[in-house]
Amino acid sequence: MVRTHFDPDEAEEFESAKDLLVRRCLAWADEHGLRADEAMLMAALDARHRSRDGRLACWNARQVRRFLLEWIPRHLMAERDVLATAPESLLTLLRYLAASGLRDPRGASPAELEAAVAEASAEYPAALADPTRQGIGKFWAQTALDNGIVLDSERALAGFQRDVNAGRIQVDADVLDKLLEAEFTGAGPHDERAFPQNPVALPSAAELAAEAARSEVVRQLAALTGWVGAGGQPLTKTGNLRLADARELAALLGTGEQDLRVRSSAEMPRVSLLLAWAKKTGLVRVRKGRLVSVAKAAPVLRDPEALWRRAFEAVFELGPAICTPIFGWSGSSMLVTAFDLLLPDVLNTMYGMPIPMPVARLQETVWLACQEYFLLDSEEDDFRQDLWRRGVERDLLAVFDVLAGLGAVEPSHGVPDELYSSDLRPGVLAEFAEFAELTELTELTELTEDDLPLPPEARARLLPRLAEPGPLVRLTPLGTRAVRERLLADGRDAPLLGELADATAGELLGVLAQHYTQETAAAELEGWLAAHGGDVEPLLNAIRACPFRTRASAMLSTLVETLPDGRSMQARLRHDPVLGPVVLTALLEAGKLHPEDLSTDEHSLLLAEGLILLLELGGPEAVMGQLRESAGRDATELIAEVLDSGHPARAALEELRALVYEPMLARSGRLRLVPSPAPGARGRPSGRGRKRKH
Repeated sequence: MVRTHFDPDEAEEFESAKDLLVRRCLAWADEHGLRADEAMLMAALDARHRSRDGRLACWNARQVRRFLLEWIPRHLMAERDVLATAPESLLTLLRYLAASGLRDPRGASPAELEAAVAEASAEYPAALADPTRQGIGKFWAQTALDNGIVLDSERALAGFQRDVNAGRIQVDADVLDKLLEAEFTGAGPHDERAFPQNPVALPSAAELAAEAARSEVVRQLAALTGWVGAGGQPLTKTGNLRLADARELAALLGTGEQDLRVRSSAEMPRVSLLLAWAKKTGLVRVRKGRLVSVAKAAPVLRDPEALWRRAFEAVFELGPAICTPIFGWSGSSMLVTAFDLLLPDVLNTMYGMPIPMPVARLQETVWLACQEYFLLDSEEDDFRQDLWRRGVERDLLAVFDVLAGLGAVEPSHGVPDELYSSDLRPGVLAEFAEFAELTELTELTELTEDDLPLPPEARARLLPRLAEPGPLVRLTPLGTRAVRERLLADGRDAPLLGELADATAGELLGVLAQHYTQETAAAELEGWLAAHGGDVEPLLNAIRACPFRTRASAMLSTLVETLPDGRSMQARLRHDPVLGPVVLTALLEAGKLHPEDLSTDEHSLLLAEGLILLLELGGPEAVMGQLRESAGRDATELIAEVLDSGHPARAALEELRALVYEPMLARSGRLRLVPSPAPGARGRPSGRGRKRKH
């Protein structure tokens, strides 16, 4: 289909789709009196492809600003008048995506996007003029260009480097230092592609609010803040609660630490954690040697759901309070070193999983990740390595205990599902290869040991643990919602069942065809139909109106696969004046029809459908190559037949005429032999009767 999402390694497929979208957008803009520059349209699609989610047709204010105020200043080299067209070109692209049914409804509305472009346009000239917004590559390319050097060869590059080193070409050292600092600190735009998430379902807002109100940690934080009171509580010189006060607070909060034999309140880990949590959540603070409540936090205390959200976000800053050090080895836990980075990865791994995850598997991956932050001696004895690893495992269990108290994680105990060990077994690569042979998924045959999720020693250590009962965890609905909100804030794709209820029929089917499994697509479609009177005809009309035949085919396939009576509906559409060729193609591919079952007209329609699909997927050259290979000298006659087939996609036929038929006809004309007299028949054909010397 005409997809609007491609994996990073699908470079060829993306380029073909980009060419098609730009070509169609320019034609549409010309028809509607709008302006767009081809290079800027391509740049906008490149920017979305090389982003966290890669969704070409999903735009919001953040993506508009990223393209105009970050991507272009950082990456694009072009004449000033071309760069000046970027806001108008982007606006035309956004309007085209909406008009053609390609817009992803999970992005901003057309009106919101118009406003976002207008706002970013006001800042655009300053962003272009700011040298610190460049990337390192653009800085050097622009420096060369400013000095009249075109870096089109290794020789030119070497000469440029010599001139810079010799001081013959001056550079702005301050700007270069800032760009290098941004490059190495990761301060620039974060464009690394993230894995898309499967759609999740959530309870109603009222149910989630009720769950937040039942959270033990929410109750404890509110009680702690009330105990501190407006007058506050005194602290010792070391900044801790007095022991008697801490015992009183422990009894109030129910931590069970009031009877511990300790010399300081700092030795009461639950109380200490909740105090740190209350500070990070902005409920209390230290002022003049006293712990006092924060007056501005009063509205949050009256809203348990708002307090829950604050408490969840504060968890990522509580590493030192949750993880205990390995006494005698280090002043802190290994996990604390990258707590704010590793915990999101753990929760993202759990997100959307249909069955509880074994904590052991998460512990193993976290241990491997921790080793990237510590330079462990390769000759260190196994005992010490094992001690470090067990410390990380213990700390991760402590994290889950804290999240369970908040109500973000649901702990359990049992034998893990085989899902979590299926990719760790010995011989798994051979199993992948066998499966690839059966399913023709050739990429699975290329997998090596490096592609497996864990190294051999980790797999060997983990497999026995996954065969026995152990701790399991899964995200609660509250936890799922909170992680999803973080994913969205990071620019990632995290679909939610029910969020497409207000989408148009075409937008709905386009998203389902690309981003949903058959099961989740069926659930989303059922909800959409319930919200729109249960009538399937608007969905069929959206497919008929789709200007891209590959997309129309995928949309219809989604409808057929998800509707209970989809197959019978498909059969009835065989003679539909618009969808007929799509249905015929699908029925032939499924073996429901055979070529001898088709009429002459249906053969012509199928031929036209096939060439249109090839044009959309591969471009004009692919169609010409296919025609030459299959029809030889009769290629132009064959495509002429297609143009007269009566295929309903008139715009696509006109593209075939302009991009394939007429160029092939012109080339054929240039190569046609012109009759001429044979040598000796009427004198020499050239040379005006003069003999040539050899």
